[in-house]
Amino acid sequence: ASSGDGGASRAPDTSLFVPVPLKPGLGGAAEEDVGAELTRPLDKGEVLKNLNKFYKRKEIQRLGAENGLDARLFHQAFISFRKYIMESSSVSADLHIILNDICCGFVLLGHVDDLFPFFLRHAKQIFPMLDCMDDLRKISDLRLPPNWYPDARAIQRKIIFHAGPTNSGKTYHAIQRFLSAKSGIYCGPLKLLAHEIFQKSNDANVPCDLVTGEERVFANEDARQAPHVACTIEMCSTNTPYEVAVIDEIQMIRDPARGWAWTRALLGLSAEEIHVCGEPAAIDLVTELMYTTGEEVEVRNYKRLTPLAVLDYALESLDNLRPGDCIVCFSKNDIYSVSRQIEARGLECAVIYGSLPPGTKLEQAKKFNDPDDPCKILVATDAIGMGLNLCIRRIIFNSIVKPTVNEKGEKEIDSITTSQALQIAGRAGRFGSSFKQGEVTTMHRDDLVQLKEILSEAVPPVKAAGLHPTPEQIEMFAYHLPDATLSNLIDIFVSLSQVDGMYFVCNIDDFKFIADMIQHIPLNLRSRYVFCTAPLNRKEPFVCTTLLKFARQFSRNEPLTFDWLCRHTKWPLAAPKNIKELVHLEAVHDVFDLYLWLSYRFMDMFPDAVLVRDIQKKLDDIIQIGVCNITKLIRASQSAAAPGAAEVVSEDFPLSSTQKDARVVSDRHGAASTEALSIAVEAAGLRRAKNLRSSRLGSRQEDLKSYGRGSLANRLLREGLLTQEMLRQLESEWQDQHRNGRYGFGSRRDDQHSSKDTRKKRK
Repeated sequence: ASSGDGGASRAPDTSLFVPVPLKPGLGGAAEEDVGAELTRPLDKGEVLKNLNKFYKRKEIQRLGAENGLDARLFHQAFISFRKYIMESSSVSADLHIILNDICCGFVLLGHVDDLFPFFLRHAKQIFPMLDCMDDLRKISDLRLPPNWYPDARAIQRKIIFHAGPTNSGKTYHAIQRFLSAKSGIYCGPLKLLAHEIFQKSNDANVPCDLVTGEERVFANEDARQAPHVACTIEMCSTNTPYEVAVIDEIQMIRDPARGWAWTRALLGLSAEEIHVCGEPAAIDLVTELMYTTGEEVEVRNYKRLTPLAVLDYALESLDNLRPGDCIVCFSKNDIYSVSRQIEARGLECAVIYGSLPPGTKLEQAKKFNDPDDPCKILVATDAIGMGLNLCIRRIIFNSIVKPTVNEKGEKEIDSITTSQALQIAGRAGRFGSSFKQGEVTTMHRDDLVQLKEILSEAVPPVKAAGLHPTPEQIEMFAYHLPDATLSNLIDIFVSLSQVDGMYFVCNIDDFKFIADMIQHIPLNLRSRYVFCTAPLNRKEPFVCTTLLKFARQFSRNEPLTFDWLCRHTKWPLAAPKNIKELVHLEAVHDVFDLYLWLSYRFMDMFPDAVLVRDIQKKLDDIIQIGVCNITKLIRASQSAAAPGAAEVVSEDFPLSSTQKDARVVSDRHGAASTEALSIAVEAAGLRRAKNLRSSRLGSRQEDLKSYGRGSLANRLLREGLLTQEMLRQLESEWQDQHRNGRYGFGSRRDDQHSSKDTRKKRK
């Protein structure tokens, strides 16, 4: 939702208003007898003519607009009104009499304009929101979020902002105050971080509970609540008073999907001291937000504890790896490819990526950090950016482009931001590790210049804080719009919502995805809302179908037992033999997480949390075996695939239609080059071909050798997946196909849209 202007209400997006279907009258009612008895049966032909006259009247359209019917709603309402009258064997007596007078031409008794009250009544029946628009606007008015938290407003809180880069000790100082307090709450973005503070507190003899979406661990054996708690930020309580609260990674308040949780914690935690940790870029926004609550912000700035050097040379070859190196990739397929090549050089590597269970990530980190373990290389995604303590000497960016989600919820591929680059690069040379200085570089020489530019830029200030509709607000909406689906309710809420310039409404794509998926299942609104907020990996069909089965069985009031879950997941499971099986095990782990998450919200219906947690730990061990043997799994996957295939798992990441320049090949590269590259890429099994096919047409094959940063041809050649001879052969095959009128990748229609210059060159 865009910013409001303080008072004016926004016009609703009426395309979101779904009409409620009304059944025509079937006759046999006393109404029909009265209408026909007082007048005569209606001539439907004459009725239709007069209804169409009514629709075309400018005066009627103006009256409709005054009553909330814009052109779209007016048209939809009229179509429904006309259909209702024409298909009904009977209508109300007063409407019957008016229609009869109009059709008979009794000018003094009836005029088409007299139909407007009946039309408006019908319009409000099919669009119930017309009658309660003011109420809906009040419910969705999000301009004063501080007022949602009366407990926090009842005390004068002290806000301390610990600002600094990665590895500056900012969180350490906040945690020291947390440990010394009589009571405290730590709110972090990851289960790993919450678990780390839970461990540290209890190791320091400060009893501390752990609360995440899927887990509750009590420090006290009798399950009494400890005075300290470490939690994931979505799980923090705004009703419990604390002496000290710590909110970690505050810059995530701008996150398009999760930002609302940081806003809620910052405005709502009922603590005497709030210690906020994060990037300096968030200082101004936090200060501004606290100004609206009448609270001052004390800023404590920290500098990095160890130097970080950006090297003047790229790695260029995996032969140049040294102990303590971490190669950062932004896709699983790159992780698999790089780790396979490292093993081919006789080196052992640890692997960490986002979809691995927390236990497996910790084990891989422990393996890499252990000075006595032969594993001295780490291959990871940006999952290492927070939550893991790693002894890294040098960060090597395998690529500096990654999939992202923009403000509209569209998926794109773009260069990493300065904030992301600093967060990842900052993991090198951690204070207290054996490396006194951190280093950062890229795999490819062409990327290094751009990485230096990215790292040298200032992190743009955080401009706005995320908000999310609460269950209570959605319930009030549903009271006014009982026939609307939950997905539609959310859409209308966001459409009508008003926020001031310091806030934005988070994108709710995941919520709506689940809402649409379970819409056909009969659930009460509160239960439906809870299911829609469940953690779900939309890319995993197995996890999605499991949630659907959970909801269906829940709606039948049949408990989801341990035996049922074992049958559904085919537990017990064996160690994976290939990458596909490893990915499935990760999905099963997500299913167990989903069960545990729901078990804390519907204990009676998901009764076997203890048993499920036990088998989840066993599954974690099985996944660890797979990850430790990941290169063997890759080889098994490749031998089962077509010869030369490098892709071992599909990465479902559809791109936005508004792709940026970083994702497309420069205008100066030619049609033949592009098509040959596409064929080469497919031969190597890399899905990046989608991006290359969007490039324009220009010169020819000689440009391949001088391809710039992001050249897949050069990459494939460097990595041994493609030879110059193969490239020449592919070029020749493409030209033969083109001459014969067969288009391997584009269509004939695509070719017709090529520029005139390109067609001349082809001739």
